[in-house]
Amino acid sequence: MQIINLCPHTINETTTGRSFPPSGQIARVNAVQSEVCKRNGIPVYHTTFGEIAGLPDKQPDTFYIVSAIVLNATDRTDVMAPGNIRRDEDKQPIGCQGFRLNQ
Repeated sequence: MQIINLCPHTINETTTGRSFPPSGQIARVNAVQSEVCKRNGIPVYHTTFGEIAGLPDKQPDTFYIVSAIVLNATDRTDVMAPGNIRRDEDKQPIGCQGFRLNQ
C-alpha cells in the first residue's frame, strides 16, 4: 500500500513513528466567504466550499493524506486526514495519532 501526502508539510504519525513528507502536490478545496451579519460590530462569515483541486484520481492500493477540510468535502474512501493531534510538553504539535476516514 502506498500513502501519498497531499498536504504542504510533513505528517508525523506518532503511533508507528512513520513520517510522510509532502509529495509536492497539494489538495485544496475552493472556498468563498460571504459576510452574513455583524455581532457587536464583528463580521460573521459563512463559508461555501466548492470543488477540490489537486486530488489525483483513485489508484489501486493508494491512499492520500489530505486536510480535514478536503476529507469533509469528499466521499472518497481513498483519502484520509490526520487523526488526533499529539503535542509536546510545550503544547506544540508534534504529529497525529492515526488517520481519519470518511465511511
